Amino acid sequence: MFTGIIESLGRVKQLDKDGGNLHITIESSLSGELKIDQSVAHNGVCLTVVETKGNTYRVTAIEETLEKTNLSHLNAGDMVNLERAMIMGSRLDGHLVQGHVDQTAICTAIEEKDGSWFFTFTYDAGSGNVTIEKGSITIDGVSLTVVNSGDAEFSVAIIPYTYEHTRFNTYRVGTEVNLEFDVIGKYVSRYMELRK
Repeated sequence: MFTGIIESLGRVKQLDKDGGNLHITIESSLSGELKIDQSVAHNGVCLTVVETKGNTYRVTAIEETLEKTNLSHLNAGDMVNLERAMIMGSRLDGHLVQGHVDQTAICTAIEEKDGSWFFTFTYDAGSGNVTIEKGSITIDGVSLTVVNSGDAEFSVAIIPYTYEHTRFNTYRVGTEVNLEFDVIGKYVSRYMELRK
């Protein structure tokens, strides 16, 4: 379980294909604190640390993960948002994030406005996921509040700190991102679907 508050950025050092799996080596300021079997969210995707070495560590993404997330588009040198699993009993500064990406979305607009940024994303609504205004959404592992919600589209406002300390400053129109919808909203949506 995660909070959606990004701890650090990591840089992809090496990518190794192994059948349907992708072994990802990450260089990060967190590397020295990690241990094997620890869960770390990478752009919102929960992956298990399988090796640590100096200022790098390695994780493995399976084929299903690669098909459902933007991790399949990683290249050496790319930056990823990182968060270690939450500690029970600590403050929950974001919202409950499982690290299980539901689907991807595409950035369709970026607007700078009075020192902040508004990002708009579209996604395939056919999977039944929905957003609501003032509801929670996780984008590449970042816990955010939905500003505007439409059919298969929503916007978020990004403050300067988040813009500077996450991958948001690399996004352009057309960038693919990982989405994890609010877990409570997913249960309500599923319940309503079953009631029909």
